[in-house]
Amino acid sequence: MSATEVTERSALNVAPGSLVRVRDADWLVTNASPTQDGLLIEVTGLSELVRDTRAAFYEHLDEIVPYDPRKTKVRADDSPKYRRSRLWLESTLRKTPIPLGEGRLSVSTQMLTDALGYQRSAVRKALSNDNLRPRILLADTVGLGKTIEIGMILSELVRRGRGERILVVTPKHVLEQMQFEMWTRFALPFVRLDSGGIQRVRQKLPATRNPFSLYKRVIISMDTLKQDRYLNHLRKHQWDAVVIDESHNLTGSGTQNNSLARVLAPNTEALILASATPHNGNKESFAELVRLLEPTAVGPDGDIDRTALDRLVVRRHRHSAEVAREVGDDWAERKELQHLLVDASPEEDAVAQELADVWLYPTAGTSPYSGENKGLFPWTLAKAYLSSPPALVESVRNRIRTLGEELTVAQQREREALDRLLTLAQASAAGPSAKIEKLIEYLKGIGISKTSEMRAVIFSERVPTLLWLQRELQAHLGLKAEQVAVLYGGLSDVEQQEVVESFKLSSSPIRILVTGDIASEGVNLHSQCHELVHFDIPWSLIRIEQRNGRIDRYGQRHAPQITTLLLRPSHDKFAGDVRVLTALVKRENEAHGALGDAGALMGSYSVAAEEKAVESALSKGQSLEDVIPSPEAVAANDADPWLSFILDEADHHVDTTTEVTVSERITTGLFPSDAAYLAAALEEVFETPAASQAAGGVEWREHAGYGLVELSPTDDLRQRLSVLPQAYLADRRVVDDMKLAITPTLAHASLKEARDDRSNQKGLWPEAHYLGPLHPVLDWAGDRTLARLGRDEVFVVRGDVFAPTVLVLGSLTNERGQVIATNLVAVSGTSVQPFADAAEAFDELGVTHDRSNPSPVGDVDDLQKLIPTAVDAAEEHLRLTSEAAAQDVRRRVSEWSDRVQEWVDASESQRQIEELRARTRRVREEAEIARTMLPARRLARPLLVIVPEEN
Repeated sequence: MSATEVTERSALNVAPGSLVRVRDADWLVTNASPTQDGLLIEVTGLSELVRDTRAAFYEHLDEIVPYDPRKTKVRADDSPKYRRSRLWLESTLRKTPIPLGEGRLSVSTQMLTDALGYQRSAVRKALSNDNLRPRILLADTVGLGKTIEIGMILSELVRRGRGERILVVTPKHVLEQMQFEMWTRFALPFVRLDSGGIQRVRQKLPATRNPFSLYKRVIISMDTLKQDRYLNHLRKHQWDAVVIDESHNLTGSGTQNNSLARVLAPNTEALILASATPHNGNKESFAELVRLLEPTAVGPDGDIDRTALDRLVVRRHRHSAEVAREVGDDWAERKELQHLLVDASPEEDAVAQELADVWLYPTAGTSPYSGENKGLFPWTLAKAYLSSPPALVESVRNRIRTLGEELTVAQQREREALDRLLTLAQASAAGPSAKIEKLIEYLKGIGISKTSEMRAVIFSERVPTLLWLQRELQAHLGLKAEQVAVLYGGLSDVEQQEVVESFKLSSSPIRILVTGDIASEGVNLHSQCHELVHFDIPWSLIRIEQRNGRIDRYGQRHAPQITTLLLRPSHDKFAGDVRVLTALVKRENEAHGALGDAGALMGSYSVAAEEKAVESALSKGQSLEDVIPSPEAVAANDADPWLSFILDEADHHVDTTTEVTVSERITTGLFPSDAAYLAAALEEVFETPAASQAAGGVEWREHAGYGLVELSPTDDLRQRLSVLPQAYLADRRVVDDMKLAITPTLAHASLKEARDDRSNQKGLWPEAHYLGPLHPVLDWAGDRTLARLGRDEVFVVRGDVFAPTVLVLGSLTNERGQVIATNLVAVSGTSVQPFADAAEAFDELGVTHDRSNPSPVGDVDDLQKLIPTAVDAAEEHLRLTSEAAAQDVRRRVSEWSDRVQEWVDASESQRQIEELRARTRRVREEAEIARTMLPARRLARPLLVIVPEEN
């Protein structure tokens, strides 16, 4: 298709930034996309009765009349320093999405993050033109900041007009953490639908109404979302972007999690999956994740395409070159690993003797276990014993309940052995615990007390051990009830979030957090803590690494101390088992330093598989070296072990080098800062004669020396913030007196103050929020500005030109309403001068933030005739210059369609498999999506008329 064949697939020629008239009102188009019911345009009201109202109209239901850009009126700007012109231009360009293929990062590097190079490289990969749509698996190992990468990607999607409707799915204990990071770092407000949030929705909406129609940006837990009533709503809902954190939980075919993922994946434009452990040791499970991202990336035979993997997956670790050279002092190296071996008490030794002689190492044919797998249950008992006496008591009682009352001869024999073991375990539980005594001694030694500031995280696998530790530590350390917190799956989602968020605060009463492996995924515990104790040891390197990553992660300024507690019984064989477990933790520590990825040692990348291998080694009396190779042995192989496992190849390499760029912000130069733009907009819109005076419901105060501004929000601005936590809005008085930090220094200080203030009763959310480029207050100010300064008009100003010149913005969009390319040109007579971006154009034309305005330009009516000529010239220039972008899109769509056809052809011989038929339907849907990516519309809009200075 040639440039002249860019088709008008809809009779309606609109694009983001267009002005339209619908139902006798004027509207600004913010998005235009095709649906099964025709073209849907999303708009913001400009006319008085609909000002600031957001609405959506279907082409076939309403008469939508675009303004003809050739009929745009010209208007002299009489404001000081051409403030109105600059406001109108800035607001218009902020509302105009940047092109899909823009290689620079526009806003994500200007948020409240460190924006490290390796994180920027992940964002670029997600937005790369190599992908038909933004789809990526963030598989960085623990602690590198995947949440920051998620926020950066979402920020860029929003600026590209592709982030209006976003769904974020997380484990329930990190719902608030995700909401907090998205708001404080990226100024993206999300509603949090935990159990409390869902209850509020039910009060607002009838049961039959789709809850996702109420909120456009939602954070919700997997456990909630996978319920049938939500799945039914999701099948009818389209998203711009979906994020699924801890996405390794999606891979089980036929599970509720997997069913949810299969509903979401085809119903979203962008899909971001995140997991430090993205597969469970099963190649097909990992292929399922890749298939969610891109159906054609996994062949009908199940093989994963290598080139697709390079496009779709990001995987780095702590000691990857691009990471290590950047994290510096912001990620302190671990202290030397500590093993505290504790001699068992007489009561504990008696239990160990019984376990070893009767259950673990019985003479041939004398094992009392009557179940099918005689090798597994004894080690379940051993793990419980090594955890705590209460854990062993519970395990024995559970087995007795399973046996029931009517027993066979073999079962009766097992019951008798269990009764003996239970008696010994109960005696051990009633007596002193050597491990508890050692733990208390250690905690006192590092300074844990009722009045100290020191904190520690203690991990255990067993809930009885957690509850026992809570009681014992509180009693023996003289701590108050609120100073020892327990986090485990039995708590509600709200209770889990409260514990996690409290522990991050300096003002929190919690001194010891006792937690199970629920906290080993996704939770950041490093802001106030650098001491972690394994009260019992998981039999998995991956699980140990996940636990350690709660405090050993980017942002940790104190050297993390990892400590293990191990009970050492006197029984020779059992003591040997303990030595194996000690070596297991040591191996993880060695892998952390040498490889950055403990999963690479055993190569199964599965917690369950690692546990089974360790258990087998113990039962056979093998040494650790028989099961787990040394880090040196793994490092000697140049191949990436993680990718080699996936691809069954020994020679696969991935280039992880990253080009580091200090700043990439795309700006106009019309205002020296976002704060300056906001101040000018408020003064113009509300006609405030002085920044310190109140007018029109807004009071604006700027504390320039402190980098702080304050304003009192209007009702429509309060509405935009209403999705944020009500406690935050009330405690920080956000809806009455919004404090905005206009420098990163103050914003970081505000975050730190909220976290570290020991008298803080208002939680982790900061008092002053960073005024980043996507902040809702700037979006609100832009809407108010455009509504006030006219609709089908452009301003006339003086500048550095020799003859009257019209600046015109051309845009090429696809059928989905997405901007493919933009073209900014200055038209003067028959001359057309293109510019690389707005900053270059305004600088060369002399439209700067400090240019004086001696008086309004006269005789503007004579300039009116320039507009249609300039629009025609710009459209022709756009037709010619956008052909390169159009050709590139057509090439990529063609390649994608070819891949789809190759996949379909390869699947023909296997079509009898029902699962494959379902995949084929998904692949064919990809072909239709590709078609809608083709260029469809061109639009040229006058932005400004510039006349010579002497006019």
